[in-house]
Amino acid sequence: MQVSETLSEGLKRGYKVVVEAADMEAKVTDRLTEMAKEAQMPGFRPGKVPLTILRRTYGRQLLGEVLEQAVNEATTETLEKNELKPAMQPKIEVVSFDEGKDLEYTIEVEVMPEFEPMDFSTLSLERVVAEISDEEVDKQVESFAQQFKECEDAEEGHVAENGDTVVIDFKGSVDGELFDGGTAEGHSLELGSNSFIPGFEEQLVGAKKGEEKTVTVNFPDEYQAEHLAGKAAEFACTVNEVKTALPVVIDDAMAEKLGLENLAALKDAMREQSSKEFSDISRTKMKRQLLDALADNHDFEVPEGLVEGEFEQIWNQVEEDLKKQEKTIADLDKPEDEARAEYRGIAERRVRLGLLLSEVGNRNNLAVNQDEVNRAMAEQAQRFPGQEQQIFEFYQSNPEMRAQLEAPIMEDKVVDFIVEMAQVSESKVSIEELMASLQEDDDDEAGANDADADAGAEAGMDSGKADDK
Repeated sequence: MQVSETLSEGLKRGYKVVVEAADMEAKVTDRLTEMAKEAQMPGFRPGKVPLTILRRTYGRQLLGEVLEQAVNEATTETLEKNELKPAMQPKIEVVSFDEGKDLEYTIEVEVMPEFEPMDFSTLSLERVVAEISDEEVDKQVESFAQQFKECEDAEEGHVAENGDTVVIDFKGSVDGELFDGGTAEGHSLELGSNSFIPGFEEQLVGAKKGEEKTVTVNFPDEYQAEHLAGKAAEFACTVNEVKTALPVVIDDAMAEKLGLENLAALKDAMREQSSKEFSDISRTKMKRQLLDALADNHDFEVPEGLVEGEFEQIWNQVEEDLKKQEKTIADLDKPEDEARAEYRGIAERRVRLGLLLSEVGNRNNLAVNQDEVNRAMAEQAQRFPGQEQQIFEFYQSNPEMRAQLEAPIMEDKVVDFIVEMAQVSESKVSIEELMASLQEDDDDEAGANDADADAGAEAGMDSGKADDK
């Protein structure tokens, strides 16, 4: 076998490979000899068919098999000899090959970049900690208790107001035609709950038992049913009952009804739940800080093929989102070429961060264990009640989907590893400040260079990408 380098530019490598005709003939002969051991043809005893007959009968077919085998073996040998780590499947192009002639083909491949991760001990990160006051816990308990409030029939002539529950029949129509899902009888609706289309509940405030009202609303532009999105609708409503809420008594007895020992236990449970929620938010903020810092401190070349693949996923998602809004690329707030350049930059950042995190994980022997995978599968299964077993079997029999499940777990492991080495300071903030800062981060991300959350493909460590979420 003769191998000559034809390209060495950045991460791109190219080779011309020639496998001599004699070697190809030897492979064909070896394959024919194998076949002869079990071949059965009329006029010959099993295993006694002459090679010349087999060659005449199966020669062209075998030639294709041998070609594939030779290309695979020669390519593997070439990559190993040159100590190359392909970023993607090599591109193979056969230049010439026929029976009795040399096999000549080319290899084009992008290799993984070599780089040195920064000293993570030089990173400075801030962890925000939300202080949960007793007053905040009391508010949460009160809000939670409202879910279990009871109602009673309102007095005769009572005018419905926010907080009351009306029991209604309604028929909805668009352009005079009834639509699927727009009709119901005996539906209980709490006024002020904002559980219906915007503007619907407000028009029932002031209604009395037995009253008929026509409610006119506009479906939101982003309404999940596309055939109704943005359209004006009219609902013919009959108010069958008006119910007023009984005062909610927050005491030990209420807590006991919920299966807790007393009110103090309920407050402890609410505080614990809130602490976990706010801790998760705090971690999200710090992870964003970390990824921004890593992106700022690493600028190594990344394989164009990986970037292009990531960009295509992002751009396809952009087009899909626009289509749902009945818009096109022309409706973006910037020229298409500018938008493409922006999203390509996002794709490059994600690929670079993914390669970095993957390298850190490999160097430090970080891995996802089976228990972690099982928990992730269980979480997915809970989303599909009654299909839990099928979900487990799906992931167990589908390595690619299993890898997608493992990727975010591995990413978090690496992030935690880096955070352990970084200089982390803590700052205490109110819950309002924490939520406001998170919203600010989301707004910045949605409108700036880091808008990959809305744009993109699922980011994972398996393909050299990292998600900012």
